[in-house]
Amino acid sequence: MKVAVIGPGSIGSALAKKLVLAGHEVRLSFSRDPDKLGAIADALGAGHGVPGEVARWSDVVALTTPWSALDQAAAALGDLSGKIVWDNTNAVSPDLSAMLIGTTTSVGEEVQTRFPGARVVKCIPTFAELLAADDPTVNGLPVTAYLAGDDAAAKAAVSTLLTDLPATPVDVGGLTASRLIEPMMLLLVQLAYLRGLGPAISFNLVQQKALVHG
Repeated sequence: MKVAVIGPGSIGSALAKKLVLAGHEVRLSFSRDPDKLGAIADALGAGHGVPGEVARWSDVVALTTPWSALDQAAAALGDLSGKIVWDNTNAVSPDLSAMLIGTTTSVGEEVQTRFPGARVVKCIPTFAELLAADDPTVNGLPVTAYLAGDDAAAKAAVSTLLTDLPATPVDVGGLTASRLIEPMMLLLVQLAYLRGLGPAISFNLVQQKALVHG
């Protein structure tokens, strides 16, 4: 797939790294420093360009900007009608103590309002440090990546990319389920950085297989 990564920070760079290794075409965009953007892209084996052009080229637009930069990114990207937008952002306070929005909306839903014609999928797969590692699994198991969205085909496309990270995608429903994913990820952040467990952790889903009676 052709993936535009919008925001070359820690999560964007780690995501680009893994997708390039999996054989996808990746282009980075949305940086105040074009020279730095080019250097990061070259180091990852990815391309780069201006946001609108990169978005039009892509099959999937992976949004990896900070919450505070969402409106600026939306203005730079322009109309994304028909595009699959994979939202990786979370509205967390600087001290990691609270959500800046939630309960009645979510970042995923706010992204949809900025791109009304886009096919938004919410999923924050894991920590950038773990994703960038040579082995991004936890005890040999891929992390569970929870995704939400209202377009089944868009979720299927993002699920394919998640599997290539590797991660195990779990569909939790419509885009309003972003209201559940985002605080869950904040809890994981607090455990990792405020409680000292580190980023090699995950909320993996374990399901008991049905018993077969002979």
